[in-house]
Amino acid sequence: MSNDYFQFKQFLVKQDRSAFKVGTDGVLLGAWASLENAGSILDIGTGTGLIALMLAQRTANGILEAGIRIVALEIDKASCEQAMENVRNSPWGQRIRVISQSFQDYAAAGPQMFDLIVSNPPFFIDSRKPDSQQKEISRHDSLLGLGELVSGVGRLLAADGKFCVILPVEESQKLQKSCLEMGLHLSRICRVRPTIHLPVKRHLLEFRRSPVERVQASEMAIERDTRHVYTDAYRELTRDFYLAF
Repeated sequence: MSNDYFQFKQFLVKQDRSAFKVGTDGVLLGAWASLENAGSILDIGTGTGLIALMLAQRTANGILEAGIRIVALEIDKASCEQAMENVRNSPWGQRIRVISQSFQDYAAAGPQMFDLIVSNPPFFIDSRKPDSQQKEISRHDSLLGLGELVSGVGRLLAADGKFCVILPVEESQKLQKSCLEMGLHLSRICRVRPTIHLPVKRHLLEFRRSPVERVQASEMAIERDTRHVYTDAYRELTRDFYLAF
């Protein structure tokens, strides 16, 4: 059973009512996404608000704090209410706007363009659906398929913007194909292993509208051979957030 809350160094995430619990994928994306020239940020499927809060913390210095605004979308009502609570109780409540709306509807309205779009999307495509409707919303593509995700990002991404996402390897390959068809080009990729001796399980991906001369590729393992013994690379990436680091 998951804990009702997760304490980070600078903020607390309550998660007892949210379909999407705090997990390693969200932490990885929130710490890895590039904030260079990111004056406006959109978090698609914010869940508890974790990634939006991480990005708010990372930009909470001097002039950045005054200028950067974050929009966090969540279609599940209970999760949205919990994200609002977490944001309200954080140091950055004035900079994050949580909206209860589907990404498809939000993208169709096209209210603004974003310099950075992030998403830890539902990824169990064409697999057996879970019993809980709330879990289905959070972990399947029932309400937001990869094609719809890419199409919406294509509408909302600024000319010089970046789209960052984390996915399992198979879904990553599908997304890369869809992005290329939409005119979004891979610019960075980090291949993530659970431990140093296990195969790559996740891809952290960054896309831009213009192709790059060379994709920046890296690889990282989360743990060493022993459970909860973390690699130096993972510690360095997440040290501003985890209490243990």
